Amino acid sequence: MSETIISVQNLCKSVTDSTGTLDILRDISFAVEARQTVAIVGASGSGKSTLLSIIAGLDTPSTGTVHLCGQDLFARDEDARAVLRAQKVGFVFQSFQLLGNLTALENVMLPLELDGRKDARKLALDMLARVGLRARADAYPKVLSGGEQQRVALARAFVVRPAVLLADEPTGSLDFATGATVMDLMFELNQEQGTTLVLVTHDRQIALRCQRRLVVDAGRVQEEAAAST
Repeated sequence: MSETIISVQNLCKSVTDSTGTLDILRDISFAVEARQTVAIVGASGSGKSTLLSIIAGLDTPSTGTVHLCGQDLFARDEDARAVLRAQKVGFVFQSFQLLGNLTALENVMLPLELDGRKDARKLALDMLARVGLRARADAYPKVLSGGEQQRVALARAFVVRPAVLLADEPTGSLDFATGATVMDLMFELNQEQGTTLVLVTHDRQIALRCQRRLVVDAGRVQEEAAAST
């Protein structure tokens, strides 16, 4: 029997300013099972990145609940959510989010060191080798290409063997060929580690590689019918 690893129930997100109230997400409910790959798609400004941020506990809903790895995210305070993310979640962002004052190796080691792992250096070197960047371990982000930076980001995300990987437009800053290479690597690592993958993308071809597609439109989510095989 499959395990539900993400459960979103009756989720709403609204923001209010001087012009009134804007409903970004409206009464969204869905579940994701362990090891599934899910693409969140929709027009620019549809709320898909907001939804991903709420699933991660980086943003808070107006109403509704999110359970991640069996834990009620918003029954926890911000510090407790951060601990859960560190233990269970990996992130890949469009803008890479590498620390510029750390080498590639140090960037990949960081989440392991924060977790107190004594074998952080070895594990990080092994993961850099897996993404084809062992020779660039001592390079700083500023001298790495965009594709190399995103591969370092993938190594950092997967080195902790997360239960869930959340990716927000992971190829958005890359050219087509480089983006394709990075996505091939992401799906390979995801398959190897048995991770649950949820990614936001505007790229239809990337979305079609996922087992499921959730379409965000006018603040609501509808599941797209599975592609025939």
